[in-house]
Amino acid sequence: MPETALTGLQNQIEAIQREAFVEGYAAAMKAVHKLTSRSAPQQSDHAAMPNGNGRAEDQTPQPDPNKPAIPLRTSNPVRRSAAKRATVRATAIVTRRSQRGRAKRGSNALRIEQILKNTRRAVRQADIRNALMKKGVSLSFPSIRYALGQLEARRAAKQIGNSKTWRYSATA
Repeated sequence: MPETALTGLQNQIEAIQREAFVEGYAAAMKAVHKLTSRSAPQQSDHAAMPNGNGRAEDQTPQPDPNKPAIPLRTSNPVRRSAAKRATVRATAIVTRRSQRGRAKRGSNALRIEQILKNTRRAVRQADIRNALMKKGVSLSFPSIRYALGQLEARRAAKQIGNSKTWRYSATA
């Protein structure tokens, strides 16, 4: 008997839920119908309107002719603030190529060879890169590795065992 009462109670709960869903769905459909029955210009000033090619275009109000125009882009150096111009100039100095043009072939290897000669201990690629940065040369790790490979082929540098350290070899 308790199972029958429980089943009846569950049936009543489901019936109430169905009724509530139907009423809520009907109310939602009325609201949707009410919103869609309005014409687009009455909804807002920024409504999307068809432009004739099948796409909607944002119809924004025309700017006030008495107000000064706001620039959309600030990439023009003339419009940049003084602090921003200084920052851009500072980064341009580091990344800009030299005034004489492109560096000669093998110059990276020669620079790295000089660094290896001047150090008494074995150095990692990061140490080589830091030393180059102090001299004002920016070089990527793959470029450093390629130059070390060139020096190794000339027997001007050798890798120490399986470590990632390199040392100058005077047998060149």
